[in-house]
Amino acid sequence: MYPTGKGFLIWRINQCEKGNPIAIADTAQAAGLSHLCIKVSDGSDRYNVVNGVDLCIPLVDELRKRGIKVWGWHYVYAYSPLAEADQAIQRVNELQLDGYIIDAEGEYKRPGKDVAARQFMSRLRSNLPDYPIAICSYRYPRIHRDFPWQEFLSQCNLNMPQVYWVKSHNPGEQLKTCVEQFQSLQHRRPIFPVGAAYSEHGWKPSIGEVVKFMETAVDVGLEGFDFYSWDWCRNKAPDMWRAIAEFPWGNTNPPPPPPADLRDQYISALNTRDVETLVNLYRDDAFHITSARTIRGKDAIRAWYNLLFTEIAPNARFQMLNKTDSGQSLHFSWNAELQSGRRLNGMDSFRKSGDLIYYHYSFFSAG
Repeated sequence: MYPTGKGFLIWRINQCEKGNPIAIADTAQAAGLSHLCIKVSDGSDRYNVVNGVDLCIPLVDELRKRGIKVWGWHYVYAYSPLAEADQAIQRVNELQLDGYIIDAEGEYKRPGKDVAARQFMSRLRSNLPDYPIAICSYRYPRIHRDFPWQEFLSQCNLNMPQVYWVKSHNPGEQLKTCVEQFQSLQHRRPIFPVGAAYSEHGWKPSIGEVVKFMETAVDVGLEGFDFYSWDWCRNKAPDMWRAIAEFPWGNTNPPPPPPADLRDQYISALNTRDVETLVNLYRDDAFHITSARTIRGKDAIRAWYNLLFTEIAPNARFQMLNKTDSGQSLHFSWNAELQSGRRLNGMDSFRKSGDLIYYHYSFFSAG
């Protein structure tokens, strides 16, 4: 039910591996991550939805293909607890998440917010009675006594304290203190800490500190840990990412990423509206052929996808239906739901040259 091993929190998907869900999933697997935590909601709104496109959907799909668990995290503000709970329930169901994380912070320290916490948790649990839910908040409950710990922890399965040693350099000591303080509370929950892999006000953790945090998690008998955030660590501190990826958990090595099916890459890129990723699936001299015309070369293919996304199928959601193979030819059928309520139905074939598309035969009709 609960995560084990190493994981990361993702804030903005489009700032991770340029928003490419296949690249994110492959990188996570290569780093030996057992799970990822994606920001799926903020207050009463969905999050990581860009220009009407939900970037969470293709990423969740790619992670699942690799056996990586997906939890969603949600920053809550306490102003509209029932609306925020309804938003959480909707995202859990539509994304089929493996678990849900409540990111509750300063807004819940205001007077009377224990009532909002009870309302939020009551609505959540009435709809998700047996679902794994975690609270992700402050690392020291004795300092933050005005936070409604009882209201949250009594209804949560997991505690994910934010052990961010900002402006300090003693992550091991801070993690041990965090664990000791939470173990003294009435509602003790398994602790799965979130460490610091980001910078703030000129401070940033050293690689040695990040390793010490992970070593301490092992020493005190925790089941695993997360870091915040993928966005910063991969882009700003590749050596730190490497240290986390190389840290052994259970003395197991991650299996090599499976070869990505060219058709799955294609559908994923259609759903992220990533024209350059689509174009890079083709040879420089590739053909794209329909019943109406034949075009050749990446410039012409790029123009076609720009037309598809702006005029033919803006904000459409593409879905693979069936796949068959014959030698170097890959066949597949698909459909796409349009905002107008209409649907495109397609049957395509790729003729490969190496790992790239040389001939692309495409047929679709509107239904």
